[in-house]
Amino acid sequence: MKIGILQTGRTPNEIREANGDYDDMFKSLLAGRGFTFETYPVLDGVFPASVNKADGWLVTGSKFGVYEDHDWIAPLENFLRQAFAAEVPIVGVCFGHQILAQALGGKVEKFSGGWQVGATDYQRADGTKECIIAWHQDQVTELPEGAEVLGASEHCAYAMVSYGNRALTVQPHPEFTGPFMADLLGARGDILPDNILSGAQDRIGDTLTSLDYAQRFEDFFKASSL
Repeated sequence: MKIGILQTGRTPNEIREANGDYDDMFKSLLAGRGFTFETYPVLDGVFPASVNKADGWLVTGSKFGVYEDHDWIAPLENFLRQAFAAEVPIVGVCFGHQILAQALGGKVEKFSGGWQVGATDYQRADGTKECIIAWHQDQVTELPEGAEVLGASEHCAYAMVSYGNRALTVQPHPEFTGPFMADLLGARGDILPDNILSGAQDRIGDTLTSLDYAQRFEDFFKASSL
């Protein structure tokens, strides 16, 4: 099964050699699950010729805001609406979670409660507890019609969202590992408030449930393609 990765951001230059880029992280997360991958750096204006160029689409995280005035944002929204209408399955993470919600009529904005960074506790609608790394100020504040909330955290009400068999999106980063987070805090921690930085550093060693999301993404893609 071919997954097209719509790359909307890049890891910081100074830690990329050690950690790879965002598309590399998803390839690692989903390795050994029967997928092949092709990356489209949409942030550079490189888009697939058709929504049918892959069996499923994965939209990465980004340092950019979905509401910012970049010339690739509107084409990406249009592409996602087309893929959604064509029932080509979509997985979105962080920025990907937000851009799909916005493209379908939801609202994204900076959260009044500020940053959410580091290992974060979530609860799924079925009561399952999760611990996944987060890094965001923005979040979905109004859901599109038909979206179903699958999970939330104390400060993020719409952290995990399903759109039936068409899309599955999450605000946190299951592709992030503890070592990558440590490097990212070293490279970009200066943009964070001191209390957020220290809190994230304190939880670097927390046990993550990220591999549960690798399985969920696999199950979603394969079930949606039947």
